[in-house]
Amino acid sequence: MNILFNIAFWIAVILILSSIRQVNQYERGVRFTLGKFSKLVNPGWRIVLPVIQNMIKVDIRTKAVEVPYQDAITKDNVSCKINAVIYYRVVDAGRSVIDVENVWNAVSQLAQTTMRNVVGELSLDALLTERDQASSRIKELVSTHTGSWGIEVLSVELKDISLPDDMQRTIAKQAEAEREKRAVIINSEGEVIAADNLRKAAEILASSPGALHLRTLNTINDVSSDASNTIVFAIPLEILRAFERFNPQKPTATSNTPTNYQQV
Repeated sequence: MNILFNIAFWIAVILILSSIRQVNQYERGVRFTLGKFSKLVNPGWRIVLPVIQNMIKVDIRTKAVEVPYQDAITKDNVSCKINAVIYYRVVDAGRSVIDVENVWNAVSQLAQTTMRNVVGELSLDALLTERDQASSRIKELVSTHTGSWGIEVLSVELKDISLPDDMQRTIAKQAEAEREKRAVIINSEGEVIAADNLRKAAEILASSPGALHLRTLNTINDVSSDASNTIVFAIPLEILRAFERFNPQKPTATSNTPTNYQQV
């Protein structure tokens, strides 16, 4: 009897030890009894009866899945390759096991299809300049399907947009032309401002009679610092006008002036 008791005891101990399952804090257990879903299991040690029950552990931590490069065509018929990173986590462990066979692969495949569809709705300029809008659109479409799987999509980030070489050269030429246009506009605006300042300076010099003389003398002084320079001095019009105003009167004889005649 003691031998049978010892055998039964050790068999029970082995069965109990083999039925203990540990669920970590970042996991949730999905327990099935006789093939049917029975309950969700929280972290800790749990007993799963052999043969009768089984348990699948689901990781509920946030996952970052890189979607491989996808060939896509934009709205304006430009071919490109794009890839992205999707951040998601399991919010319902039971549905993620029961409703979809491989949730990680399902999310990745859904993201690839959605990326191609979203790129087809946008032009190349919109895709390059409004990445946030494209990412939000992809997240919105993916979330509508993954919600029924117990998956929450946290964010979608477009990682890279690869264009053909000829398109890259075309964009570079366009950017160079845009920079040249801005340079011409800035240069012309500077010339307009300079011309306006010169006009104001000419008006000031014309309104002051001595201002032009002082300016001329200043210029001569600056040029004469180098002995090798030859200066051709032009008389300003103001000096000639000054000569016109200078008209000395000649003395004339009157009847009251006595005149001496000498007879020979």
